[in-house]
Amino acid sequence: MNTRLARVSEVAILSLVLMGIVVAASVSAAAQRRNRWDGYPNWGGSYQLRETALNAGYNEGSKEGRNDRSRNRYRNPSEFNAYRDGMHDYSSRLGDRDVYRRYYQLAFENGYNTENPNGYNNRDNNRYGRDDRDRDRDRDRNNRWGRDWNRYGQFGGSYELRQTALNAGYNAGQKEGRNDARRNRHRSYSDFSDYRNATTDYNSRFGDRSLYQRYFRQGFENGYEDGYRGF
Repeated sequence: MNTRLARVSEVAILSLVLMGIVVAASVSAAAQRRNRWDGYPNWGGSYQLRETALNAGYNEGSKEGRNDRSRNRYRNPSEFNAYRDGMHDYSSRLGDRDVYRRYYQLAFENGYNTENPNGYNNRDNNRYGRDDRDRDRDRDRNNRWGRDWNRYGQFGGSYELRQTALNAGYNAGQKEGRNDARRNRHRSYSDFSDYRNATTDYNSRFGDRSLYQRYFRQGFENGYEDGYRGF
C-alpha cells in the first residue's frame, strides 16, 4: 500500500513539475514576443491587431530580405506587392485596415533591412557618400519610378485623388530625402509625420481618405529614395 501511494505521489509531483515547465515556457515566449515589438510605435488599435500586423510584416520582410541578399541586390520596399498591400493575415475582426497596414509596412521594412543590411538604406554607421549615391543613381536610373505615375499602384479612386496624392507624397518624400542625404542619415518612412498622416493636400471631395493615404505613402517612399539618391 505504501509503495502504491509513493508511486502516486511521484506521478503527481512529476505532473506538477511538467505543468510548471509548460507555464514557464509560455510566459517566456509571451515575454519574448512583447520584447520583440517594444521598440515599435503604438498608433492605436487593439493588442491583437498590432501584434498580428507587426509579426506578419516582419516575417514577410525578412523572407524578401533573405531572397534579395542571396541575389546580391537591394530593393525599395514599395517594389513588393506584399508591402504595398500591407494586408497579409489581416481580418476585419482586428479593426482598422489603415492602422494595420502602417504597422505591417514598418515591420516589413525592419525585417527586410535586418536580413539584407547592405543596401543603400544601411551603410555602416550611416556613411553614405557622394560616390555611393552616384553609383546607385547610375544603377537605378532606368528602374526608378520617379514621377511616372503609370508605374504606381492602381488601388481605385478617382483620377484627381490618385494624382493629387501621388504628387503630394512624392514632393514631401523627395524634400525629406534630400535633407537626410545632406545629413548623411537615412530614416524609416514612419519617422516622418507627413508619411504617418498622409493627408497633405487632401480634400474630402476627392473621396476615400484611406485610399488617398495609400497613394500618398507610395509616392512619399519613392520620392524619399529619389531625393536621398540625388534625383
